[in-house]
Amino acid sequence: MKILDRYILKSFLGPFIATFLIVLFVLVMQLLWQAFENIAGKGVSIGFILKFLYYTTLMIIPQALPIGVLLSSIMALGSLGENYEFAAAKSAGISLQRLIRPVAILAILLSLANFFFLNNVFPYANLKQRNLYINVKKKKPSMSLIAGSFNADIPGYQIKFDEKYGEEENLLKNVLIYDLRGNRGNQKVITAKRGKIVTEDGSRYITLILNDGNFYEEYVKSAKTPQKRSKMAASSASFKEYEFNIDVGDLFDNGALDSINTTGSPMMYRLNELKDTVPKLKYSYDEDMEIRAKNIFASAQASELHKIPDSLKNKELNINTIENFELNEKITILNAAASKSNRLLSTINNSVESLKWRRKVLNLYETEYYNRVALSLSCVILFFIGAPLGSIVRKGGFGTPMILAISVYVTYHFSNTFGKNLAEQSTISAFVGSWVSAMIMIPIAILLTRRASKDKGIFNIDAFLRPITGFFKKLVSKKVKNDN
Repeated sequence: MKILDRYILKSFLGPFIATFLIVLFVLVMQLLWQAFENIAGKGVSIGFILKFLYYTTLMIIPQALPIGVLLSSIMALGSLGENYEFAAAKSAGISLQRLIRPVAILAILLSLANFFFLNNVFPYANLKQRNLYINVKKKKPSMSLIAGSFNADIPGYQIKFDEKYGEEENLLKNVLIYDLRGNRGNQKVITAKRGKIVTEDGSRYITLILNDGNFYEEYVKSAKTPQKRSKMAASSASFKEYEFNIDVGDLFDNGALDSINTTGSPMMYRLNELKDTVPKLKYSYDEDMEIRAKNIFASAQASELHKIPDSLKNKELNINTIENFELNEKITILNAAASKSNRLLSTINNSVESLKWRRKVLNLYETEYYNRVALSLSCVILFFIGAPLGSIVRKGGFGTPMILAISVYVTYHFSNTFGKNLAEQSTISAFVGSWVSAMIMIPIAILLTRRASKDKGIFNIDAFLRPITGFFKKLVSKKVKNDN
């Protein structure tokens, strides 16, 4: 390796390591702060927090790498330009492409490392972090309960309440509980003005203490017909305090925090798994759409239309079919058609949300598949924006490069998020949505590289202002001539 290559790499690696670690720390702390509200003061152990930080760090690395490459490339090339080292290299006949070649190779290697993380480490970290959070919520039920909606995290019960308060947020207000352990629906209902959840470390039971409430239960265990069920007895009672235990099984066994309870997110899959899953989801979605279409076709009692030869057509019939019937028959036909149309429309409206959700799930998997590849190339794309940008502005340090890097990355991140959201809503295809940011940034990278190679600024302001100033000078000169 030549001395120049080693010097350029050294100029790049120092800022890269520093900026990468700073960006990684900031992003990890941001995610931890978002989750802090749900875990602070809940009796969560230091071990859980350290594991949470570890998995979060693994998830953030593929996102921090491109930012580090962008910022360090601007800083390194800007510092070379600011110290006239870039000018000295050009005077020696060394082009910009030759100057940044070792760093470009390093950026490609970082993109390969980013792809490895996205395909192997990122799914693993997502899987472990999500299940870690789910398991700790099950161990600390007060963490998982949300006010204003039914909660099913406690096995065998549906719990709803208006407010959660107290130092440990285990006190509940206006509690409604459906006991579903018998798999007979909501035939056992408990209401209370106040409630409290009590748990002990190492115990397999959760104690729920209710105050000032009512208890209602229907006894339908031996009734098999509606008539007998309507005659079965029911019991109701009021209570000042009602306490019962809930068996949560082996959730409190050793190592339960690391157990896997859910794998239902596309971010938890590798590329080959996503590639296998997407066709299955698409086939299931298309099959469901075809079945629904056939049901609507059958419900409408429609028949396929066939072209009739001219020799078989009845010339006396009106082309407007309805005009071939009497008035009473017309009314009957139109009423029947309107009634059937309303039923079909109601059927379609009832299935719209379900179809939208299934399509969105399919879009999420497709978008995640293409986005993994697009994001792995972001190191190279952002490098070829940062390197020429640094050589143009010729400013080192953290000031100007930081502002430029933030501007470029915000544009990249916003366009990527915007494309993903459009793809998830089926506005554009998953492929286009995942590559929108690249489609925007690659032309910018080519433009900046060309201008930096020709030693030009980002914009030629003189070329832009010259026609405008010339126009006003002509106006002024004409006015002077007219006055004379």
